[in-house]
Order: sequence, then C-alpha cells, then structure tokens
Amino acid sequence: MATNICQSDLIRSGPPSRYRLTPHTVNAVTRVIIGEKHVNQTNRTILLVGETGAGKAALIDALVNFFMGGRWEDDSCFHIAQTEASDVVVYHIWGTLPFSLTVIDTPGYGEASGGGRDAAISQRLLDLFSSQDGVHEMNAVGLVLKASENRLSDRLQSMLDSTMCLFGGSMVPNTVALFTHSDGQTPTNALEALEAANVKCARNEENQPVHFLFGNRQDEDRITTQGMRQLKTFLEKAEPQSVETLLQEQLISLADCIQELQDRIVVIELRQRETLQDQERMRSDEKSGLKKQMEELTAEKDRLLEESFRHVVRLEQISVSLHPPSRSVQLDFLIDKMKEKGDAEAVRRLEEMKLRGDERSRAGLRCILDKVTAAVKQIKRLCSEQQHPDSSSDTSSGGTSA
Repeated sequence: MATNICQSDLIRSGPPSRYRLTPHTVNAVTRVIIGEKHVNQTNRTILLVGETGAGKAALIDALVNFFMGGRWEDDSCFHIAQTEASDVVVYHIWGTLPFSLTVIDTPGYGEASGGGRDAAISQRLLDLFSSQDGVHEMNAVGLVLKASENRLSDRLQSMLDSTMCLFGGSMVPNTVALFTHSDGQTPTNALEALEAANVKCARNEENQPVHFLFGNRQDEDRITTQGMRQLKTFLEKAEPQSVETLLQEQLISLADCIQELQDRIVVIELRQRETLQDQERMRSDEKSGLKKQMEELTAEKDRLLEESFRHVVRLEQISVSLHPPSRSVQLDFLIDKMKEKGDAEAVRRLEEMKLRGDERSRAGLRCILDKVTAAVKQIKRLCSEQQHPDSSSDTSSGGTSA
C-alpha cells in the first residue's frame, strides 16, 4: 500500500500508521479516489444504507484497506475523512483484487431531522444515477446494522423503504445484510429483526437473509477479514443491474399502483352513493348500521388517497431524472379528491408537481418542434437542389462556364 501513502495525510504514527484520505467534489458529486485506475479492470458497485451510528464509516475503512491489499499486520492503513452528514459520497477503489470497487455511502440517514433528510438523500442518489459521470450500474445494496440489534426502529424501516423504493423488486436478490460490531457468532436476534420487519433481501440455502459479519476494530480483526472475503465472493458473482432500467421499471410499477388505487377509490365512491340512496329509503332506527358502513368506507377512501399521494410523490421524485410522458390525468384525479378531503397541503404539492410536469412537457415539445423545423428546412433545401441541379452545380463551381 506504500504507493498510495503520498496521496494522503498522516494522522497517527504506528505501528500501524494511519493515513487520512480526503474526499473532493467533482461536478457536485463528493468522491474519494483510491489507487490507480486500470482501464481493463471490471467494476462492482455497492450502495450502503444504514442509520447513523451503525458503523458504516468503520466498514468503509475496512473495505478500502482490504481492497488495497492491506493486512492487519501491515505497518500502515487508511482512514476516510468524515464528510458532512448530508453528503452522498462515492468511493472509487482500484486495488489488488480482480475487480475495482465503487462504494456509495449515504451518511445522515435516520438522524433527528427526520423524513425530510431521508427524502433529500434519496434525491441526491437520483441525481447521482442520472448525471453523465455518475453511477449507472449497481451490483449490490448493503444494509448496515449492528449485530446486536433485536428490532428495527421505525426510522430505520423508513430509511430502508426510501432507498429500496428507488429500485423496486429487481434488486432484492442483490441486497444483503452487513452486520457490524460482531463477535463472530450467528446474529440470531438481528436476523429475526429483519424477518419481523419483512425486509426483502437475498436468501441463502437455509432461507435466511444473506449476511456478512464484521468486527468493530480494524487492528487484528479476523472476523472482518473473513467477512470481507465472503463479501468479495458475493460481489464477484452479483450481476450488474442497470440503474436506469431499475428506475424505469419502478416508474411503471408506481404508475400501475396509482391507477389501481384510483380505480379502487372510484369503486368506494360508488358504494358510498349506493349507501346514501339506501339510507334515504330506511327508517331512522335502521340507519345506524349504514352510518357505520359509511364511516368505514370513508376511512378506507382516505387511506387509499394517502397511499396514492405517497406513490405520486415518489413517482415525481424519480421522473425528474428520467423525464417520462406527462401524468397530468392522474394528478388531476388526485387533486380533485384531495380538495374534497380538504387536504390543502397535499393539493398545493400536487399542483406544483403538475406545473413542473407541464413545464417539462412544453420544453420537450419545443425541442421536438425545433428538430422538426430543422428537418423540414433540410428537406426543402434538398428538393430545391434536385429541381435545379444546374444552379446548384454553378454555385458549387463558382458560377464559371466553359
């Protein structure tokens, strides 16, 4: 690893000596470049997600040192400088293994700032996936949590949902659990916590979530070494998934879900009207049962509206990157229903989405019209040249005659 020490800062003399690798920003993406790029070397990409304090920073340090060929008995090791909690950081590691590794870290998930921070990080990921020099393939998603966990917090489940909703079900066979702070024993409680939370991930021969164990120390940590070797084997076999394809599939799935939910809302409204008509024909002492039925129908309609709204928000977030066709019809339906419900905030956000979609549609239409206009001019020019070949020839020869 000595060839890379000159690119880093010594933070502690050893043995082992520790060197800090500092991230830098390129085109609004925070990156850490480690090692020398090999043009013909294949790459694997893993996205790490987990709550603050789960041990992602130490895990990334271990990944860097393992892929750079470091051993715990070496005289030096690398340490990644901490970045702002809101940053999505991309680590590019070219080391001694048969493939290079790209690690996408999502620090800040699950902090006290709540769902707004989670949504912002999801958007940063989408920006990374859609940018020209961003990440366009994914081999694995690593769920980082402590081996001692006995239940997944609501915040952690929300964070996992926010991330996995970007990809849909296609990444499930490539999603694994990375247990930190392990003592080397089977993390029974943590595995049961994943099962209880219905976390969708890859399964092994025993139908357990595929998982790897890592200790909480770099120095002389045999648990982490074994975990790294097993993770390396998994990544070697993991087929790359096109991020754009994953997002397109998720867009289609979300649009289908929204349409299905809206169809169910229409059916509920029909049942509500029928119930009101029955109520008008009944005596007052017979109406109590219908009143309860109306309350249940209203509650179910509200639930479906909220679910539709969440899907539309997710659809909007993904579609900003991929520019799909207009969804104004779906938005109009949901705007009308939210107005009936009296949810002013939802109406405001939906109308903003519609406006942004209309602006993108107009911009796309202008682009198409410009191309059509240019094509028409080109066709007219070619037709004119065919109708007057002599003038075209004279012009090209400078207008001289023999």
